Amino acid sequence: MKKRLIAGLAAALALAAPLGAPAANAQNAIEIGVLKCVVAGGIGFVFGSSKALECVFDQAGNKERYTGKISKFGLDIGVTGKAYIAWAVFAPRTNLNPGALSGTYGGATAEATAGVGVGANALVGANNSITLQPVSVQAQSGLNVAAGIASIRLNYNP
Repeated sequence: MKKRLIAGLAAALALAAPLGAPAANAQNAIEIGVLKCVVAGGIGFVFGSSKALECVFDQAGNKERYTGKISKFGLDIGVTGKAYIAWAVFAPRTNLNPGALSGTYGGATAEATAGVGVGANALVGANNSITLQPVSVQAQSGLNVAAGIASIRLNYNP
């Protein structure tokens, strides 16, 4: 059983590693604002979890609201409370249409929580043109270990 768990974790990390490469797109993009999200607490199961998000994108004082879901695939075991995450948003240009952050983002993830813990997720989405780089690592309470692939779905709420 332990060997299977280690093999599963190794496979998840091997799959997640190439997803970190697209984050380099941020080097050719402009930082256009900050996306701040509150992640609902919940239980992580051995092969993943899914939690609700409520986010605000702040671009030079203009605020857009988004809801969505963050899903993790790979090792995710434990229980966590509410978490707070902030990402710097990078895009090829500054004049994006309202709701432009809507869509699915993906990338590698890693976190550990024992009491109060931290995690980081660099994510790429919107046809690989928008990158979310962590500026404030996830702060959460609970007991949890996670590594693998993260996916975020954002829906614009005007």
